[in-house]
Amino acid sequence: MQHPVPWLAYASLAASMALVGSYVGLSKLLVALFPIFLLAWLRFGIAAVAMAGWVRRPSNEPPLDVRHRRLLFWESFLGNFLFSICMLYGVALSTALAAGVIMAALPGAVALLSRLFLKERIAPRVLAGIACAVGGIALVSLSKAPPGATGAGAAPSAWLGNLLLLGAVFCEASYVVIGKQLTGHIGPKRISALVNLWGLALVTPLGLWQALSFDFGQIGTPTWALLLFYALAASMVTVWLWMTGLRHVPAAQAGVFTVMLPLSAAAVGVGFLGEAVSRAQGAAFALALAGVVLATWPGRAARRDGS
Repeated sequence: MQHPVPWLAYASLAASMALVGSYVGLSKLLVALFPIFLLAWLRFGIAAVAMAGWVRRPSNEPPLDVRHRRLLFWESFLGNFLFSICMLYGVALSTALAAGVIMAALPGAVALLSRLFLKERIAPRVLAGIACAVGGIALVSLSKAPPGATGAGAAPSAWLGNLLLLGAVFCEASYVVIGKQLTGHIGPKRISALVNLWGLALVTPLGLWQALSFDFGQIGTPTWALLLFYALAASMVTVWLWMTGLRHVPAAQAGVFTVMLPLSAAAVGVGFLGEAVSRAQGAAFALALAGVVLATWPGRAARRDGS
């Protein structure tokens, strides 16, 4: 029996987390202009319109039972609603350095939760990949810290931002683990649409409250374009890509691809903020990518079956 390497699934997982990292980096621009709950409400609302055609159940998909309805709620509450709030407030209160270091804990958090709740065995090669991924992102984040750094990271509120970012890590890890239980029953597009609708319902009261006192006339066309990208990437494209890949990959192994989140966030900093790449940063990128290779390279049994 052959067990081909799921390269397309790997590519979907990596692309999903790379997009997440890009909008985490760019969200710093949006939170400077929009109140947090209004921003989240606009995100879910735009995506709900874009995914309206994905809500209907396909003929080859069974009806939702009580268990899967509950899982969809928790998937949205933890991985969509709470992750967005923790991440946006955390980025606003803390620094890019702290965000990079804390987000580097994602692969380890996913592996831990998948072991606890899915009883998945974590192969030594995957553990080594997780270690490389975490080490690489910690190195790239630490190397970005300038001497005598000041600003949000030095403010008394920075500790709260760091705690919120840590909360975002475990919300995202929960999203991976719960998503694995959903993908065997519901298609990726419908999961994306239903999870987004739950997020819209949860944030609507707070979003409307902030919208009543917000001056929308101050927002220019480039900002609206960035918001459109944020909404479609965060609620539609990344969820669909992730759920598509997760159908064919164990959650612990898929968790290694969350390394792409802080990597792409760092790339946004370099590309859009003009930050130079040092040798230490280059080594960190190589270490993180080595972690992905270790976790995804087919083992001996898979190579024998495919030969």
